[in-house]
Amino acid sequence: MAALDGAAAAPRPEPDPDDVSWIEPPTCPKCGAPVRVYPTNYDRWVSLAMVELPAKDVPEPFRWRLTKLPGRSSITVDIVAVRVRGVDPLPSEPVVPAHRMMCVPG
Repeated sequence: MAALDGAAAAPRPEPDPDDVSWIEPPTCPKCGAPVRVYPTNYDRWVSLAMVELPAKDVPEPFRWRLTKLPGRSSITVDIVAVRVRGVDPLPSEPVVPAHRMMCVPG
């Protein structure tokens, strides 16, 4: 399932709590573009594009949504990437494309 979804990214590194320097987003090793790396709902990691696009502009295999996971209270403790499956989103509904859809090796 992870191979079909393109969820083969390396986990993001844990930041050092004593380091106060700016954390840059990771970049794609193929094209050098910045990417967002998120855990999936099945314990893999996926590289996503930095922008949301309307569902009509993203082919079905590349559609993702970011879902907030609340803790014991209503405070969000993490965000996971969930593939858009089953019910098709409306054409204008925003989705996050997988980076591999937008990757143009240089």
